[in-house]
Parts: sequence; C-alpha cells; structure tokens
Amino acid sequence: MAQALERSGGYRVLRRLTPLARREPPAGVQTRQGLFVDTETTGLDATRDEIIELAMVPFTYGVDGEIYGVGETFQQLRQPTKSIPPEVTAITGIDDAMVEGQVIDPRAVAAFAAPAALVIAHNAAFDRKFLERFSEVFNTKPWACSMSEVDWAGEGYEGTKLAYLASSTGFFYERHRATHDCLAALELLARVHPVSRRTGLAQLLDRARTPTWRIWAENSPFDLKGQLKARGYRWNAEAGGGPRAWYIDVVKEAREAEVAFLRAEIYRGEIDPLIRRIDAYDRFSDRC
Repeated sequence: MAQALERSGGYRVLRRLTPLARREPPAGVQTRQGLFVDTETTGLDATRDEIIELAMVPFTYGVDGEIYGVGETFQQLRQPTKSIPPEVTAITGIDDAMVEGQVIDPRAVAAFAAPAALVIAHNAAFDRKFLERFSEVFNTKPWACSMSEVDWAGEGYEGTKLAYLASSTGFFYERHRATHDCLAALELLARVHPVSRRTGLAQLLDRARTPTWRIWAENSPFDLKGQLKARGYRWNAEAGGGPRAWYIDVVKEAREAEVAFLRAEIYRGEIDPLIRRIDAYDRFSDRC
C-alpha cells in the first residue's frame, strides 16, 4: 500500500525510524567510538537551568565517515531543584511526577562517556554548556555539532531542526525525548545526502577536524553593527568566554582578509584584534 501511494505521485510516505543495523567495516578502515548526546532541560540558560533528562548513544564509526553500528543507550531522568515549567512539559512530555526521586549518576555518566573519541549533539552549543557543568568528562572530549557542521542548506534542505530534516528524508520518530532525538540524528548522519553524495557524518568530521579562528570586533562603533551582522558577526551577549563584543569564526585562509576588513571598514585604521584559535576540544564551550 505504501509503495502504491508513492508511485501515484500524489503522496509521500514517512516510515517509522528503525535502529541502524550493525555491519562490519571494510578491511583496512580505522574505526572509532562516538557518542551522541541529548539533554532535556528546565530552560535555555546553562548557568541557571537544570538537566531533567540525559541520553547518550554510543556508535562505531569509520574515519571514512560511515557509521557501522549503534550500541545500547544510556538514559536517565533527574528531579530538578524547582518544579518543571509548564512550557517545558508541553514540549518534552516530562512532568514533575515523572522525575520525582530520579537522579542522574555523575559517576555512571563519566564511565559511559569515557571511551568516546568524539561527542556529537544536534546543537552542541546548547548541550555542551549543560554537560560540562554536570560532568568533567565532557571538558576532556572533542565535540561536533550535527546541526551546524553539516551543510544542510547546500544539500537542499530549508532548515536544520531535527524533526524537519527527518521528515524531509522520509522518516518520523517520537520527538523531544532525548533517546529518540539521538537515534534520529544518527540516522541523518548515516545517510548519503543528495548534493555532496557523502554521508552527513563525513561532512561533520571534515568540519570538526578543521581549526577555526575567532576574531573579536571589540569596541566597534555602534552605528556599524549592521555591517558586522550582515557579514556574519554574532554578538556575545553573555560574555562568559570572551568580551561583550561582536565576533566571527573563520578558517585560516580567511583570517587575514577578515582583519583587513575590520581595519578598513570598521575601525578605519590599524588595529590588532583579539584572535583565538578554536578546535573541537573547545568549540561550542564557554571556554571560547
């Protein structure tokens, strides 16, 4: 019936997500253990809000960007110090009754994450900040982001939200629970995408392995903020890991051109901006 609907040209059929099958890597392919993580929290501020659910899914991947198997999931709930806001329950389905008396064991988390050669999250800039505060093990790992380090737009997708990407590639899953989000993201990373003809993971690994340089436009003129924003600069509102200023991340080849832009168009003179090298060990962390 599903095949008949698809052949008609008038329907698209979404299939329920099934776990990735384990397969043997080809001879000679070096493999690593990765860890996909997802958190559900009481809010967006890692300095004030709390984790209420954590899922970690280990997987085996090759340095060639192929995923060869998914392991058993770690999943635990946690009772926060304050009641879960209604808007969080509406999104996640997690309420106070579900988490009452529940604890996420930091020692168990550290032991589970220890073998990982790479930690990935869909919006690592969010999850990494929460998890680094929860367990020191996440400070010691290189991180990557399946939302920002895959060229979804270049592959023809019109957004980066997990549910949209899943439906665009033909599957559905139970949304906004940490384990299901991890498995959905791994499915997207395992798939070969239409433009590059490469897996999402292969693209992600290329980006994660490439150092970038963060250039700060400190004390830039207020009336030129639109010019900075149009060029791709972002505002560091929290100033947790740097000055309260505009900044941009560029690859090595673009570094000198960016400094020249600041000198010519923003400061109108010689300046030596603050520049910091960033790699996967501190990318997406407050340390940046």
